[in-house]
Amino acid sequence: MQDLNLTTHWAGIAALAVFVVAYVLVVLEDVIDLRKSTPVMLAAGLIWLLIGVSYGMAGQAEAAHRHAVEIIGEYAELLLFLLVAITYVNTLEERRAFDVLRVRLLGLGLGYRALFVLTGVLAFCLSGVLDNLTTALVTGAVVLALGRDNPRFVTLGCVSIVVAANAGGAFSPFGDITTLMVWQTGKLDFLAFFALFVPALVNWLVPAAILFFALPNERPQPTTEVVRVKPGTVGVMVLFAVTIATAVAFKTCLDLPPALGMMLGLGLLLVFSHVVQVNGRGLGRDEGAADILAQVQRVEWDTLLFFFGIILAVGGLGVLGYLALASEALYGGFGPTFANVILGALSAVLDNIPLMFAVLTMDPAMSDGQWLLITLTTGTGGSLLSIGSAAGVALMGQARGLYTFASHLRWSWAVALGYIAAILVHLWINAGLL
Repeated sequence: MQDLNLTTHWAGIAALAVFVVAYVLVVLEDVIDLRKSTPVMLAAGLIWLLIGVSYGMAGQAEAAHRHAVEIIGEYAELLLFLLVAITYVNTLEERRAFDVLRVRLLGLGLGYRALFVLTGVLAFCLSGVLDNLTTALVTGAVVLALGRDNPRFVTLGCVSIVVAANAGGAFSPFGDITTLMVWQTGKLDFLAFFALFVPALVNWLVPAAILFFALPNERPQPTTEVVRVKPGTVGVMVLFAVTIATAVAFKTCLDLPPALGMMLGLGLLLVFSHVVQVNGRGLGRDEGAADILAQVQRVEWDTLLFFFGIILAVGGLGVLGYLALASEALYGGFGPTFANVILGALSAVLDNIPLMFAVLTMDPAMSDGQWLLITLTTGTGGSLLSIGSAAGVALMGQARGLYTFASHLRWSWAVALGYIAAILVHLWINAGLL
């Protein structure tokens, strides 16, 4: 049975209006002091209410139910995967792993320019395993500690970190929500993403080279602070690596959802926590053994519920027929290359999650090279503005008054040069995949 086209129906128009209002409220989150998950969850419920009514009136209630179950299943896979990854990150944070990293970098006695490069490289590398938000906060703490007496270093360092964290996440299936979505839906194999390593690196290197010469050629005072990790940190790190490998194996070898491999890894972490506490070593009673379930509770549920609302709302617009309309206008009218570049630039204003989910729902006929291109552009396009990615928004809060929308905008032209250069490099070196 063919799906209904409700783009000109009263229910479709009402649903589109609900989505637009919800997204405006998300953009105004800091102004109106409303959690971003609230409007999109409400919008998702209202949109599916309209779908249920309109499909029911047309005698196709079963089709609406089938679509809803499919989209909820997609969200469930994403939720379970992120839940485990964030729990591991929270556990490492509680074990002081990131504090030790920060202090060791501070103790190197390097100049501002060397530290600028080092924190950028660190953000680029960490983002391939951690999410760009966590990476930005960890490296941002280093920049703030180093730049207490030099606001210019903090400003430029934060711009570099945002670009590096977003770029580093673009070439790894685990580095960004968008890459994870593309991998989990089977558009690209696990190893295929690494073809974006060079373009992603160029995306950061171009603006970093420009910002480098704007930095003060001075040296901050080294720190004498001493921080030690809590017992069991190495074990948690090893289990994190094993968990990621297990998720990859589940997908590539068994053709099972990678979220199942991640949940197996969470089980291993729970067992590890229990065993070492019983033995009185590892996570250690003397320093407060890690309560893994407490780390699960520390997960940023506002973000995860935001993903739920966005995925269900955008999926609902797809069921109503709007995404097919957009796909025909973009990919049919302009071609995949131009469409993917434009969508990437839009992610500086609109969140890259709904944009990527919309593309996946449209499911345009594209080569692997074009799927890599949309992964690259939506992953790095958010760096054009400070509000375009979770990394930028987080750093604006962490470095309040030093890293702002205006201070990032002043260097957006340099970031844009990196965005364009990365696309050209991809089109060149991965031409055989296009």
